[in-house]
Amino acid sequence: MVFLDTNIFLYAISETPGEEDKRAIATALIDNVRWGTSIQVLQEFLVQATRRKEGGQLALPDAAKLVRHWLNFPVQQINEAVFRRALLLTEKHKFSYWDSAIIAAALESRCDQLITEDLSHGQVIEGVRIVNPFAAAAA
Repeated sequence: MVFLDTNIFLYAISETPGEEDKRAIATALIDNVRWGTSIQVLQEFLVQATRRKEGGQLALPDAAKLVRHWLNFPVQQINEAVFRRALLLTEKHKFSYWDSAIIAAALESRCDQLITEDLSHGQVIEGVRIVNPFAAAAA
């Protein structure tokens, strides 16, 4: 199973000119890959999708409808175990807490890949491979 980060969901709804390829890749991931995510990711999506100026802004009911649908997929809660693991990752790897919380959620979800454009493509962190699907498509 792969773990999808916030930017994948945001690209899936993007209407920004020039992001058509990213939208197609993000949509294909959501529709065709066995994935999970976290409450943190869904929260970030809801906030960003309803306040975006570029790329289209969703009305809250539309964004909430998407989030409710995605709640049918495996969703990692941000619990004490995730929080503790995120703290350790922050200290060990010097990532921001928020990136560490995403990585920790992916680890707790037993995902072998974290799909994101926010970290270094190909890097392996504690057994989770970082995959930037946009870098991989360009290579």
